[in-house]
Amino acid sequence: MRRRRSSAGLILLAALLLVCLAAAAAGVAAGLLPDRLANLGVADPNLQPHERLLLGGYLMLQAGSIDQPLKPGLGAVELTIEPGSSARQVAASLAELGLVEDVELFVRYLHYRGLDTGIEAGRYSLDGGMTLDQVARALQSAEASASMLTVPEGWRREQVADLLDRSGLPASGQAFLAASQEPPAGSWVETELPAGASLEGFLFPDSYQLAEDSTAEELVATMLENLDRRLTPALRRAFTDRGLSLFQAVTLASIIEREAVVADERPQIASVFLNRLALGIKLDADPTVQYALGRQPDGNWWKSGLTFADLELDSPYNTYRFPGLPPGPIANPGLASLEAVAQPAETAFLYFRAACDGSGRHQFAVTFEQHQANACD
Repeated sequence: MRRRRSSAGLILLAALLLVCLAAAAAGVAAGLLPDRLANLGVADPNLQPHERLLLGGYLMLQAGSIDQPLKPGLGAVELTIEPGSSARQVAASLAELGLVEDVELFVRYLHYRGLDTGIEAGRYSLDGGMTLDQVARALQSAEASASMLTVPEGWRREQVADLLDRSGLPASGQAFLAASQEPPAGSWVETELPAGASLEGFLFPDSYQLAEDSTAEELVATMLENLDRRLTPALRRAFTDRGLSLFQAVTLASIIEREAVVADERPQIASVFLNRLALGIKLDADPTVQYALGRQPDGNWWKSGLTFADLELDSPYNTYRFPGLPPGPIANPGLASLEAVAQPAETAFLYFRAACDGSGRHQFAVTFEQHQANACD
């Protein structure tokens, strides 16, 4: 789940800063400040200093409410969070259920703790006797459900189909493959795909709460709607500014998704591929060959340990043989890989290979000589 930052909200918080400082001074004088700060919990280390200061000050004024039962007489409530829901939408749903009165306080607390980005789609049983902090932490893990389908990032269509067949849901894998073979008529994605392209790459990986009678067509439509929400105007503009159509950006993001093992390397990997594309150098990306090879005798869809013969495979998806991007996405990328295409690291790197320590990280290089020097002994 993406965190939505509100500059207007921060300006409002800034206006409260003087009040917060006065309250802090009063708290110190009364010996209450340490207790109030403890009620807030540990701040998200990714917050900017000014955010930590402003949010901390705002929440300190409300600290007494954070560890108190929200609605002692309310009892149990059932909440369903749809994929792609923002923290504010979740807070609004809790308010409709009568569990949360102060939506702004709840959203600010989630933001301060870094819990707004970890909310899972799914079904929750909550209680009026829970505190704000307990509810916030409960939302990080949805209840297990036979109708919950979790699609991991970087899976291809066939893997999702296999998952459906194992899920016990009435929608079959075969029906899913048929439904995702071409865009639904009149859908937003119809104009984004070249003729003959499947929905590979556009089936957004997430956790999906499905009704017991959900069809494959309904699941595909939900996945497409989820991706459409994630593709903000700013993200789409960033693709265009780099000379990429949405289809090309998703294709590149799918390769990055399969290459990246450590999350923070995605922007660097994106920079390598974008640099190579700009110079007309073949991408030489193993995952594109793995995609072309398809399912292996052991049932794995992604062959490990490619051979020299594999790299000679005559397929337009083989980026060791053919320049530019492959004909289409090779998997369904998550948001972080899409964002890496939009905002890659600014580097001169043209090469990367797996580090020799087994960490999953990569060694990056500008020249082929440096790339060779990074080889494991």
